This record gives sequence, C-alpha cells and structure tokens, in this order.
Amino acid sequence: MNLLLFPLMMLWFPPPKTATTAEVPAIIVFGDSTVDSGNNNQIPTLLKSNFRPYGRDFMGGKPTGRFSNGRLATDFYSEFYGLGPFVPAYLDPQYGIEDFATRVCFASAGSGLDIATSNVLSVIPLWMQVQYYKEYQTRLKSYLGEEKAKHTLREAAYVISIGTNDLIENYFAYTSDRYRQFTIGEYVDFLTGLARDFITELYTLGARKIGFTGLGPIGCVPLERSMNFMAGGSCVKEYNKVARDFNAKLQAMIDELCATLPGIQVKLARVYDFFVYVVRYRFLYGFENVEFGCCATGTFEVGYTCNEWSPFTCPDASKYVFWDAVHPTQKTSQIIAEYLFNTTFAQFQ
Repeated sequence: MNLLLFPLMMLWFPPPKTATTAEVPAIIVFGDSTVDSGNNNQIPTLLKSNFRPYGRDFMGGKPTGRFSNGRLATDFYSEFYGLGPFVPAYLDPQYGIEDFATRVCFASAGSGLDIATSNVLSVIPLWMQVQYYKEYQTRLKSYLGEEKAKHTLREAAYVISIGTNDLIENYFAYTSDRYRQFTIGEYVDFLTGLARDFITELYTLGARKIGFTGLGPIGCVPLERSMNFMAGGSCVKEYNKVARDFNAKLQAMIDELCATLPGIQVKLARVYDFFVYVVRYRFLYGFENVEFGCCATGTFEVGYTCNEWSPFTCPDASKYVFWDAVHPTQKTSQIIAEYLFNTTFAQFQ
C-alpha cells in the first residue's frame, strides 16, 4: 500500500468492528491532561479547563474539563469499542457506577509518573488514581456481581497516557530537585522504573490488556517552540530526543514484562512517528497551522490563560493541529485515535 495514502484512507473509513471490539467490555483510563475528562474539576488546583472556549465543539458546546475544544482520543476509543461517545471522569458527580461499568477515567491533568510532578500543581498523583481504581473495583463488584466484575476488569482495555509532564513541567522546567538528583538519562530510567511498577500493580489488580501511549514529539508543542525563540521557534531537538529515548526504554521494559507476567498484554502505542507524519503531510488532513494553537495567540496559553475573552482565538479549530499551546484539537485526537485503534488496540486478543 502507498504509505502516503494510508492515513488519508483512514479518514475515509471508520475503524473496523472486529471480533476484538466485542471482547472489550470496558475502557479504563489513567494519566494526565491528554486523557483527563474532568477529574481536575473536583480538586483544588489551578490546572483546570472547565470554561469556554474549552469544550466549544464538545456535545452541546459544554466545557467539561477536557483540555480540548472537544473530545479526547480516549473518547473516540470508547466510541469505536461501541461503549459510548465519551469516557466520564470518575470524580464527576453527574455519573455513577452504571456509567463507569463500561467506561471510566481516573486521569488528572498535570499528573506524572513521578509524584514530584503531580505536586507542582497539586493534582491527583498516580498512586491516588490507583486508589480510586480500587474503590471502583469494589463498587463494580457490588453493581455487577463478583464474577461479571472480574470478567470486566480482566477483559477491559486499559489506556495509560502519561510522562510528558514529568519532562516539560518538572525536569526541564526546574520545578523540583529532579534535575539536580538525576542526569536526564538517569531520570528517564527512573521514569521507566515507575512505569514498570505501575503496570505491574495494575496486573496484580486484574488488568490484562494495557495500552501505554508513548511520548510524542514534546519539543514541537507550541509552548516549547515559543520558548525556543533563539532558534527561530523551531522544535526543541533535545526534548524530542529524550522522548524517543523514553519510548525505546518503555518498549524494552514492556517486552520484559510480557515475558514474565503470565497472560498480560501490554502494547506501546507508537504515537511519535505518526504525529510527525501528520504534521509533515498536513495537507492530507486539511490542517493549515501546525506551529500555533487555536486558542488565544496559541503560543503560551494553557488553562486559565486560554479563555473566552481572547480576541485571537481561531474560528475553526479543525484547521489546527493544536488547540492550546500544549494539547491537540479534537480533530487531531480523532486522527490519532483512529490510527492507534487500528494498530495498538487491534492487537489485543
């Protein structure tokens, strides 16, 4: 197949409804702002997005706490699995166990593998996301019954998207002492070890089908490009190299886990190269802007600095790869979700 045409064809045809789809009774999400569907709304942190123009292209134009103009990649996974059009946040009081039985999100914007990262903006650390998951298991067993709940937890697709903040919000931002304690190579090893511990803990709690999203080209988000003005606003090559190194070490760690933990299926969602492809061949997807976000000036605005009073916010986010200075638009999320659903998540048996 002509690789130039492959992503375009994916836009013409929806993800296939295979036998794999029917075997996934639930989607369970952990991570950071790339997948947080509103948990930060319920905690005392400055990192929120429950106000317009966030959510302006979501159902009903509602700002839900997603760092996007609309849906996230995990919302599209849920739709592709036939579980529902979006994944509700576990802390959202509008939803109950009857909703969470098939799709639930424990992620928190600003969180990281490293607890020091979560402390920067007082968000939900990964260990607390696990505590909520344990509580969820108890509730699920009461709602579905012991055996059906165990089946759901075993056959569910677990999505983990985390790690970016550990680097650009923590290590490279000097917001903790990690840059003094570790060289960057040592810190990547440290993060990989934390990822191993987290996956292993999920396994002991019954998870078997786990998709871990690798890092994208973090040096190319508008915020980092804007701060790289001495190099003409180009991507920060050092950050991108670290992201690739982290992904390589994640893959090696995942291979080891799959060889030692019976029945586990851990897949690394390889988003880096595909994201670079989308940016390079933007015309295939109808994108006109890959350097700036749609919201406000699109250079540094995230959270409260991306607000409805900015006169510069673009009228059509579908022409932009990025929504704010860090996060992708709904359209970008859908493109990535379709690609990963047809690759990473299609591999679950």
